[in-house]
Amino acid sequence: MNMKKTRHRDSAKNARKRKTKKPRKADTADKYRLYEQSVQSTDFEYEFVDSNFRRLRGRTARTLREDFCGTAQMCCEWVRGRPDNRAIGVDLDPEVLAWSREHHIAALTAEQQQRVRLLQEDVRKVSTEPVDMVLAMNFSWQIFEQREVLCDYFRSVRDSLVDDGVLFMDAFGGYEAYQELEEKTRHKGFTYVWEQASYDPVTGHMVCHIHFHFGDGSKIRKAFSYEWRLYGLPELKEILLDAGFSNVTIYWQGWDEDDEPDGVFEPTEHGEADPGWICMISAEK
Repeated sequence: MNMKKTRHRDSAKNARKRKTKKPRKADTADKYRLYEQSVQSTDFEYEFVDSNFRRLRGRTARTLREDFCGTAQMCCEWVRGRPDNRAIGVDLDPEVLAWSREHHIAALTAEQQQRVRLLQEDVRKVSTEPVDMVLAMNFSWQIFEQREVLCDYFRSVRDSLVDDGVLFMDAFGGYEAYQELEEKTRHKGFTYVWEQASYDPVTGHMVCHIHFHFGDGSKIRKAFSYEWRLYGLPELKEILLDAGFSNVTIYWQGWDEDDEPDGVFEPTEHGEADPGWICMISAEK
């Protein structure tokens, strides 16, 4: 047997296999698309802030600022909603803002693009025109782990609002929020994994990660990571009032007949000791 020729044939065969091997899902997936599909619900957010602003203020909101805007999907949802709606998105990350311009802003009509503006700035220091609403969603405000720093941020938000403006936020908690755990949720083509990696009961500091798993066994580990303080609702209300807001409302989610969250948030003064909950918050200037 000609061993030299055999080795050459085997080598060529392996090379062909490498060329035809399919790329792993984790290598081709867009983490920002996956995040939007698994975490965000801008149609719900639009309806919630639009209807509750009207309920609180008796008029229709026109201008919105989205703090920690990320891909600015909500900004784009807002300007598509009405022909006189205008939006400002603020985020420190140049990469995610560039992604938004390429994927979301570019998909708007030329006229809609004129009504949305993205700013790469610190939400505590940004100076914008007075707006009807400021949104601080997806718990990103918890990055301010010192009480006074968070209060300063809320003061700056209040100053950026028109006289009857409203800040809308979300928050999460429950006794499972203090545990180190992983939760998996299946979506079409991937599994979303929320990991609470650590929690310090003395400081309130916690570390969380988002991972994405795919059917071919590949994974995007730590696609997004967060370090923040887990604030409780009573102290959060106190901080908002200390920042000068006149009234703070908590909106609690109901349950459907299958004992699952129904996506309907109603104003409440009391909640339930659920293992894990998400609530909405409004703070009126």
